[in-house]
Formats: sequence, C-alpha cells, structure tokens
Amino acid sequence: MPGARPSPNIWHHTATYEIENRAADPHGRLEAAMVGVADWAGRDVLDVGCGTGFHLPRFAAAAASVVGVEPHADLVALARRRTRRLANVTVSQGMAEALPLPAASVDVVHARWAYFFGPGCEPGLAELDRVVRRGGTAFVVDNDPTRSTFGGWFRRGYPEVDPDAVERFWSTRGWTRTPVDMGWSFSSRADLEAVVRMEFKPDVAEAVLAEHAGTEVDYAVNLWSKGF
Repeated sequence: MPGARPSPNIWHHTATYEIENRAADPHGRLEAAMVGVADWAGRDVLDVGCGTGFHLPRFAAAAASVVGVEPHADLVALARRRTRRLANVTVSQGMAEALPLPAASVDVVHARWAYFFGPGCEPGLAELDRVVRRGGTAFVVDNDPTRSTFGGWFRRGYPEVDPDAVERFWSTRGWTRTPVDMGWSFSSRADLEAVVRMEFKPDVAEAVLAEHAGTEVDYAVNLWSKGF
C-alpha cells in the first residue's frame, strides 16, 4: 500500500520468516505473559501487521472474533488462505496509521515486531486510541537489546537502536514493560542459519553464527502493554 514501510524479512523471505515464527517462544512464555495481563477469551482481537496470519488461529481458538490487518497484498492473501476455515477471523489490507476498523471495536490488540518500534509510531498509537474499547488492552512485542544472546546480536546488527530512548518512549506514554525470556528453538541448524542470515547483514550474520553452536538461542523480548 502507498506509504507502507517494507519489512525486509517477511516481505522478501516469507518462507524463512515462517521458520522463525515456528522457532519463537517454544515454551509459550510470551503467550502466558500476555494472558496474565489480559485474556482474550470471548473478546474481539486485532492483530496489527499480521503478516501471513501465523498468530491468527491461536487467537481465534478462544476469541469471539479476530481481525488481522496487513499492508502487503501478497501476505494478506496468504493470511486469508491460512484462516479460510475459521469463521471468526477476517483479514483486511490496511496500515497501522489508518486501521480499517470502526471506533471502539476491539478489546485486545496484538502487534509483534510490526510498526510499533518506539519513536515515530505516534500515528499508529492514535489509531489504537480510536479503535480500542474502554477496558481494552494493547500489546506490543519488541526485541530487548539489553540482554540475552539474541540481544547482543541485535546490538551488533542494529547499533542505531537506542534501548533507553525506546523505553522512555513507551513508559512516558503509559505503557508497562514485562520482560520475557522467550527463546528460539529450531528443528535444524540449517533453519537457524537461514533465519539469522535473513535478519542480519552478511558480516554480522556470519560472525554470530561462527560464535554460536547448536539450534537453541536464548532470546529476550519486551512485552509492552497498555490498558484503555
């Protein structure tokens, strides 16, 4: 869509990003942390930047309704195919800055590594204010560069990201941080290597792969949440 910011991983390497999604949070710690803040059972859920719809069926198993919003038309088509048998799921093409939903229409919002990376996402935050009902909750999942093996890789690959500035951005706007040791667990070394090479520039990818053995990576994230 005009104005959409391309995501270099999922937009260009969809199959590899699917491998990464399957490897993330093997013990369900991130989901448990979200449920501990706000359960979506019987409620209306919005997944912003839903990509291929990987998380939509999981939400749909308990939610009253689930809407996925994604700007990239090819990913919208994949998400619709993935959820075509789920009567309580719809997928719409749209952007975080202009969500294709009525005001006060959702109870729980989920955005995982999509759009909401701190400074610069104010237009999307304004849309959350518009679409989330009173008593609702929004979740933003992002990397924590301050700890874990993956956090060290992230600092090397993205030195321009200032974790202190990101934390100030969210906390001064009333969001709460829950640190989660999510983890990565791949079924093969080849899968891990493919994902690392997708996520980082070649020099960083090859350096961290040379330093790290096996198929498991300790990976910390920040779960940001806000009540409305």
